Amino acid sequence: MDLARTDLYLDGRWVATSDGATLPVHNPATEEVVATVPAGTPADVDRAVAAARAAFDGWAATAPAERAAHLDRLHAALTARADEIGRTIALELGAPLKLATRVQAGLPLTVLRSYVDLAAGPPAEETVGNSLVVREPVGVVGAITPWNYPLQQVMAKLAPALAAGCTVVLKPSELTPLVSYLLFDAIDEAGFPPGVVNLVTGTGPVVGEAIAAHPDVDLVSFTGSTATGRRISHLAADRIARVALELGGKSANVVLDDADLVAAVKVGVGNAFLNSGQTCTAWTRMLVHRSRYDEALTLAAKAAQAYRLGDPFDPDTRMGPLVSATQRERVLGHVARGLADGGRLVAGGPDAPVPDRGWFVAPTVIADVDPDSALAQEEVFGPVLAVIPVDDDDHAVTVANNSRYGLAGAVWSADEERAVRVARRMRTGAVDVNGAPFNPLAPFGGYKQSGFGRELGRYGLDEFLQTKAIQR
Repeated sequence: MDLARTDLYLDGRWVATSDGATLPVHNPATEEVVATVPAGTPADVDRAVAAARAAFDGWAATAPAERAAHLDRLHAALTARADEIGRTIALELGAPLKLATRVQAGLPLTVLRSYVDLAAGPPAEETVGNSLVVREPVGVVGAITPWNYPLQQVMAKLAPALAAGCTVVLKPSELTPLVSYLLFDAIDEAGFPPGVVNLVTGTGPVVGEAIAAHPDVDLVSFTGSTATGRRISHLAADRIARVALELGGKSANVVLDDADLVAAVKVGVGNAFLNSGQTCTAWTRMLVHRSRYDEALTLAAKAAQAYRLGDPFDPDTRMGPLVSATQRERVLGHVARGLADGGRLVAGGPDAPVPDRGWFVAPTVIADVDPDSALAQEEVFGPVLAVIPVDDDDHAVTVANNSRYGLAGAVWSADEERAVRVARRMRTGAVDVNGAPFNPLAPFGGYKQSGFGRELGRYGLDEFLQTKAIQR
């Protein structure tokens, strides 16, 4: 695997950075530096945005079928690299190879395929009285993406933006930038016109802020922390630019008294610990009816203890490390505070055994968590599950909605209509009933401080379109 990447991708070519500075990329399972990537500058952002602006009119005027053909070629090029993508994500993120291949590499291909189909048809037009209402691409898009799903979060922005006729400047996370180089190798192979897609690696305070504040960026699409989303909103607001934000979550998994408890707990623990808990939609609060509470705790502890931590390339590993030493210390701090606030440790914890090297945290389950405590309110972003007893459906909804976030959630009940009634009352962007599968065509996004705007499917395409009325 060639990890020596020294250039940015601007205006259809690999080019040197303006000052040659670099950033290290670590393997979180070994703590070793495995690569370096360019540390882009505001001058590099200027070059990228200028290329995207120059390419916009031509790409926006390209026939939908031709845009779809470019995306189809990109899909083929990425499919050919799927194994390398999985290995790269396992290396730079620490995700077990099976997860990195099946989810981290596989889901973006599914999403991209959906936009190949959506790109082929022009946006619908309608007549309202004497007005023809049309949809047009918004312009130059600045896409700023996180480290936890380093290809999927890019694809959820890149594919609909290109399908809509927008041009893009991408800044991936500096913690997991290597897979973006594989993506841009595929973009180059797919033959997109120069300037349509551009890559600037670097840090958020330098490259990310330069993109968000740039006067020629028409839309900033950001996925990441609520704090950073707030900063990006301010930068964009100063120039009245559009933003789309997919931010944090503290999702509730509501287990009602008639639920299939074994399934609800097993799936719930798996969801909370997926990707080492580094998932914005993770069901990190398990709300269990008091009559089933003790049994649920026993099941949750057993499920957590079954996780084997270790080398992401070992087929027996079920959970890898956290992405960085900083993230590990942050998660352990949340665990310590949760226990100090009265939580009861039933699995894992700071003293549980973990590998000697790497930024690992043991899968942790904490019971009797106060719904108003920090552990129930703050996004941990690690393998930590807070379990809370509830008295009835109304109490469950109250506790579930007791959050400044509203991104995802779940409800379990033998009575599907009852579960749907509870789901309708949850103030969150998505709710899964009885473990229903993820739908990549359904709208994805949050309420409250989980952000605004939607990704995926037709709803994601709409984020990159403007509405115009032509009176006749």
